[in-house]
Amino acid sequence: MLNKLLKSVLNQDLAPVVICDMDDKIVYMNPSAIERYYNDLTGKSIKDCHPASANEMIDKVVAWFMESKDNNIIYTYRNDEENKDVYMVALRDDDGTLIGYYEKHEYRDKETVGLYQPKNKI
Repeated sequence: MLNKLLKSVLNQDLAPVVICDMDDKIVYMNPSAIERYYNDLTGKSIKDCHPASANEMIDKVVAWFMESKDNNIIYTYRNDEENKDVYMVALRDDDGTLIGYYEKHEYRDKETVGLYQPKNKI
């Protein structure tokens, strides 16, 4: 039941969510990510989607995640056009072992929808 609930949380998120395993394989993309990147890239390497300089940074961040169970989130990018910050976040199992990572988008615009009104897609 918990897996269904967690997947539903991710599927309802309006921000793109791309989850990778320790082999850099994309294991999940929520609908917002598929729409944003115009394709479901599940099963492909995240490194096939980025230039060499970005792949180098992915490797550095994953190495940093592995250094300590306390190293779990890092700021990676600012997109002024979309008014958002992007982070890489460590995914860990119950004993703290790194099992993957994901990209987190945080939009900074003030909410314009009235209280308790439905939010439209971005």
